[in-house]
Amino acid sequence: MNYNKKTVKDIDVKGKKVLLRCDFNVPMAKDGSGTITDDKRIRAALPTIQYLLDQGAAVIACSHLGKPKGEVKPELSLKPVAKRLSELLGKEVIMAEDVVGPDAQAKAAALQPGQIMLLENTRFEKGETKNDPELAKAMASMAQVYVSDAFGAVHRAHASTAGVADYLPAVSGFLIQKELEVIGGALANPKRPLVAILGGSKVSSKIGVINNLLEIADTIIIGGGMAYTFSAAQGGKVGDSLLEADWESYANDMVKKAQEKGVKLLLPVDTVIANAFAADAEHKVVKNGEIPDGWQGLDIGPETVKLYCDAVKDAGTVIWNGPMGVFEFPAFAKGTEAVAEALSKTSAITIIGGGDSAAAVQQLGYADKMTHISTGGGASLEFMEGKELPGVACLLDK
Repeated sequence: MNYNKKTVKDIDVKGKKVLLRCDFNVPMAKDGSGTITDDKRIRAALPTIQYLLDQGAAVIACSHLGKPKGEVKPELSLKPVAKRLSELLGKEVIMAEDVVGPDAQAKAAALQPGQIMLLENTRFEKGETKNDPELAKAMASMAQVYVSDAFGAVHRAHASTAGVADYLPAVSGFLIQKELEVIGGALANPKRPLVAILGGSKVSSKIGVINNLLEIADTIIIGGGMAYTFSAAQGGKVGDSLLEADWESYANDMVKKAQEKGVKLLLPVDTVIANAFAADAEHKVVKNGEIPDGWQGLDIGPETVKLYCDAVKDAGTVIWNGPMGVFEFPAFAKGTEAVAEALSKTSAITIIGGGDSAAAVQQLGYADKMTHISTGGGASLEFMEGKELPGVACLLDK
């Protein structure tokens, strides 16, 4: 995949209407009050929005929110986003009542340079997730340029993330530009040694990433629930730990492939086990592969923590995706905490692949010590698998 895409700085937007795809899929309070509980994604869009407005563009922003499945659901309206965006920009964000209906069309037609409006939730339209050309054409008809800045949605070929690029010149905003430069750079031409830390619960969801990284990494570190599938594959006892028995042969294939390619594949040497999946469960440390029945592994053990932290000390680049244990239980968060701390101290380029690892780093207060925290969990995973991202492939090459 070509990571070298045109950005907003490569085109003239003065006096033009720009359809800007943002990722405003923000968490909302469960009480239906429309309160945004974390506005990080709205703030992340500000540099691109401000640049376009400063350049004299009229900005028509759009985004999805949640999964309304093609129906209008008032609780998933983007109205609270428009309100918050107005506060952050210090100027009115005109809110459309629909996506491509009469209200959106009229407001888009009247929009002046330096003004910004927000279309209603793109997923209120049935055609959005189907990448319906009619919907894409209708959205594109309101503007002269398309700017994609929703990295969290580029792995999906939807009308607003890919389809509109068939009808308008398409470039990236600053958020996507940074993702392509940092993650793309780390995959194409990493500062070595390249160390990849992969955690999370399932081998099945990470097998593509492991496979692709075996071609480019120097060291791969495995933690989280998926480590027990590797352990069982090598004849270890895993008790009641999370296990994907169907994936054991794949785990063994990966170990073999690592040996053949001279990649260090580090697996846990000890594990913190508990007698129940609960925050206050009785717990102790045992050697890897020696988990008794009735017990389950919930975190990497202290010897493993040492081993993993040593492995990142002299790294040139570290990519981290997925926690080392059940991070939401304090007793089983130590592995994840130790890895985050080790990354905050290394001089390596540190890339956090969105999702749970990004949340962990932010919660622990190490966010400003990382080179890059990805804004898209699923998108960064598919990027690391070497898959083509439809919302990036549709942008103009430099």
